[in-house]
Amino acid sequence: MRAIWWCGLAMAGAVALAPNVAAARGDKPVVAVTEFENQSGAGWWRGGVGWELAGMLSNELSASGAFKVLERAQIQSVLEEQNLAASGRVKAGTGAQIGQLTGAQYLITGTVTAYEEETASTGGGISFGGVSLGGKSEKAYLAVDLRVINAETGEIDFARTIEGTSKGGGMSIGLYRGGFGGSLASENKTPAGKAIRAALVEITDYLECVMVQQSSRCMSEYDAKEDRRRDKTRGALDLDD
Repeated sequence: MRAIWWCGLAMAGAVALAPNVAAARGDKPVVAVTEFENQSGAGWWRGGVGWELAGMLSNELSASGAFKVLERAQIQSVLEEQNLAASGRVKAGTGAQIGQLTGAQYLITGTVTAYEEETASTGGGISFGGVSLGGKSEKAYLAVDLRVINAETGEIDFARTIEGTSKGGGMSIGLYRGGFGGSLASENKTPAGKAIRAALVEITDYLECVMVQQSSRCMSEYDAKEDRRRDKTRGALDLDD
């Protein structure tokens, strides 16, 4: 009886330590990116863009080498059967079941909550070889509410608002490794396209930090970014005393 008790205790300990053992082996997190939702009123959002953004983020996560990313075909039918709606939002309590059916450890959802664009004339400007310099300044701002749902528990493990900002002068943003296609093909060189690329790069870097690297340095940097974002948001409010 005593031997059986010790055996049972050892098995329980092995199960409890399984996630840590996997982490020690350096196993990559298995993730699935759901269809993005739009709450921003952005003019470039049209049919199919939600899945296009999900695909672009999936490509970026895969290209980082830090994640195993499930293909859209592996998850879309399950998402539809689970009645997640076209918004891509996961209903409370369904995360664990979806993860079990798809093989994903984590479900990543994104909601575009804000988009602002500004084009201003700077005067002058020169052009040569089809490349323009000066004359026009274009900026765009994009905010994405990001959630990472644990497919084992159904709980939200990580939540963050990620911002992407394009800068004037026609310069590309970040190191985005994917491409624009479908409904977004026309936005490749626009302020919207640059802001989207910036947001995707930032999302990928953030997820790699908190889910893979888990270093105090990078996590402190993102905490500082979040503090600055929240302070800026507070500063935009003019509250009565």
